[in-house]
Amino acid sequence: MLDIYIWFYTGCALVIIGCIATVIGPGVKDPIVRVINTEIPAVGVSMIFLTYNDTIALVTYVAATVLITMVLLRAVVRLEEMGAEL
Repeated sequence: MLDIYIWFYTGCALVIIGCIATVIGPGVKDPIVRVINTEIPAVGVSMIFLTYNDTIALVTYVAATVLITMVLLRAVVRLEEMGAEL
């Protein structure tokens, strides 16, 4: 029973800390580092869903990773087209 609480609370902490780190962050300009920073909340959400069902956790992690990567890479391409320096 304690194991379920550990996964849930660790997931909540990762979501909160990961979101704050992604938004505030150290002012990173590298898009690869930004993608890695957004993976932390995705892992946290997966750990929360892991307490309920393994399949939901896996599907959520894959979907969140794909969506975040597509959005950030599109933003980087758009900035490069405009001639902005990263």
